[in-house]
Amino acid sequence: MTATERRASASLASIFALRMLGLFLVLPVFALEAAKYPGGDDPARVGLAMGIYGLTQGVLQIPFGIASDWWGRKRVIIAGLLLFALGSFVATWAPDLDWLIAGRSLQGAGAISAAVTALLADSTRDEVRTKAMALVGASIALMFALSLVIAPLLAGYIGLHGLFALTGALALGGIAVVLWWVPPEPLDHVNRPRGSVAEVLKNTALLRLDFGVFVLHAVQLAMWVAIPALLVAAGLDKSQHWQVYLPAVLASFGVMGMTLFPLERRGYLRAVFLGAVGLVFVVQLGLLWAASHTAPEAHSLSWLALLLFLFFCGFNVLEASQPSMASRMAPAHARGAALGVYNTLQSLGFFAGGAVGGWVTKTHGAQGLFLLCGGLMLLWLLVAWPMRAPGRKAPTLVASRTTLPPGGANFPWGGPAENSRSAD
Repeated sequence: MTATERRASASLASIFALRMLGLFLVLPVFALEAAKYPGGDDPARVGLAMGIYGLTQGVLQIPFGIASDWWGRKRVIIAGLLLFALGSFVATWAPDLDWLIAGRSLQGAGAISAAVTALLADSTRDEVRTKAMALVGASIALMFALSLVIAPLLAGYIGLHGLFALTGALALGGIAVVLWWVPPEPLDHVNRPRGSVAEVLKNTALLRLDFGVFVLHAVQLAMWVAIPALLVAAGLDKSQHWQVYLPAVLASFGVMGMTLFPLERRGYLRAVFLGAVGLVFVVQLGLLWAASHTAPEAHSLSWLALLLFLFFCGFNVLEASQPSMASRMAPAHARGAALGVYNTLQSLGFFAGGAVGGWVTKTHGAQGLFLLCGGLMLLWLLVAWPMRAPGRKAPTLVASRTTLPPGGANFPWGGPAENSRSAD
């Protein structure tokens, strides 16, 4: 990577990390703490308060992505972070469950994932794009693991109100990163054609990736409806589950670094991608076996830890490669729209995974859940099989524009600036 690419990758990954840490800190304790609010005795409303974030996020990803094509990535990211912070502070103040639901809705309205991913794609060459996306994915996975460790401790000291206040402060920290650390936008958003959702939806290759990200995140969230109970059945207290999650996540990063990047450079991206989908499918079969048998080996902690390690190996490869491929397959003038659709399906996958996963577990048990997840992964493998890995475009060493949008490069939130790249 060039110095500019490293700076863009690190700064934009930190924005994701700050935002996702705030979200993840709430999740492990939300259901228990929300039950203490007036109206919190209704499990359905507590579930709505938890899940409505994903719904509003999914609805607004496409508008935010298109807006970033038209008005610039940084402006849209800052506006989204302000909305997210506002929602966090509303939830901090919330005197009852209705206001908590309103705060969570506002948090979801700050749907910046498409704009951040598009800016990262704008700022990196094709040959290092997957590595940049992997840094973002790694930051999210680390925040998830960290939240499992510290959320119960923080909740004991500051409660749910305090966790939401911390979430708002982290969002404001993200704005500071955008203003003073993220490099200027390298592309002019004025003198080029504008993309549309209709154009994106005609692209079969992008639709395959959109379907895949929906399945991946639906399966990811649905799994965690049943996995904690399996770990408890294996003899691990819920307060110690992080002792399995954290090593599995960290070790999977090493596997990803040793497989994905070298094999992509050699032209085997398609094989690695399909192999990762197949690996997650095999994990579902392993979990199905564990949930369906009473033999001690089916519920051994080492077996479940191995399955979770394999899951994160496949998941991290897909989390890094999918957005990279989506950004490379999308036309540059419609990149925000394409990633808006992509992130919409990702958010809807979270929502569907939680809602459907809970219902399936209630009606058909953990066996039915893992059978459904395995079926979805197999279907994804069939849908993805005809895919072709995107080719690399010739790198542009110097890209400059003479026409700047209002604000220009003199302002930290302004438009594009001259972008010179030289190899490290």
